[in-house]
Amino acid sequence: MSYDMSGAIDIHVHAGPSVAKRRVDAGDMLLDGIQYGYRAFVSKDHYFPTMMGTDMVTKFLGEGKCTAYGCICLNNAVGGINLHAVDAACAMGAKIVFMPTVSARNHIERHSKTGFVGAGKMKIPEDPIYYLDEKGELLPEVERLLAYLAEHHPEVVLGTGHGSVEEIDKLIRKASEMGLKKLLVNHPFFNIGAGIRDMVRWADLGALIELNAVVFNEVEPAAHHLDFSVVEEVFREVGFRRIIIDSDLGQAVYMPPAEGLAKFAQLVQEHCGATDEQMDIMLRRNPAWLLGLEERPA
Repeated sequence: MSYDMSGAIDIHVHAGPSVAKRRVDAGDMLLDGIQYGYRAFVSKDHYFPTMMGTDMVTKFLGEGKCTAYGCICLNNAVGGINLHAVDAACAMGAKIVFMPTVSARNHIERHSKTGFVGAGKMKIPEDPIYYLDEKGELLPEVERLLAYLAEHHPEVVLGTGHGSVEEIDKLIRKASEMGLKKLLVNHPFFNIGAGIRDMVRWADLGALIELNAVVFNEVEPAAHHLDFSVVEEVFREVGFRRIIIDSDLGQAVYMPPAEGLAKFAQLVQEHCGATDEQMDIMLRRNPAWLLGLEERPA
């Protein structure tokens, strides 16, 4: 039996179309969301802003039951940490601005031996993006990005992407100092290298910590995936009020995102002993606050 997903919000879905084959496109995901009782989801693509697709499928397929939202990832395909791209994305209703993912130096180094399947048949290698200078401080373009969001779009979420612990630490500290409230740390325990103390420190600065279904063996077995004890530790040490549960699914080789998130939610409740209220905050209310659909739960 899987968890009741009524009202759920999946803030991290890799729905197509994309440069690589995906398990679902945004239309498939919207129809699955309606079937599972979702309130909303965010479609994420590493190479192209997703608002055009999400707006169209919501208009023609949403039936007023489920909403698809879009975002932008600041990779080489959109000019890297490009304020013009961010400005256009926000003007089109982007809900999340992700720092570099596939173009992050950390990501490239971690995939140097196996390559990144999500790149499909793209021909031009990524130019690695590392957004700290030689003194370990944020590059000027990052500070301009944070200032832009703080002044013009504080309602837009800043996602940390696939950078290193050092980059994310400086980013979260500066964003918090500048008054940005909607901060989301993406899978810090997977391909980032953060420890639990890092996660607690970032949560103390106001960030929400993401727990992603796809990276755990109990959801999708894989040689590089993690044991569920990681979830238990994050739940225990970070605390449910500072956690987001999402799927991070959509890869062609794995189960559909809605199915995977339902399985993950059930496992979280069983393994962590999470109450219905705690699950509600992690799966519904915290993501609803990030998307501007309701106030942050007390």
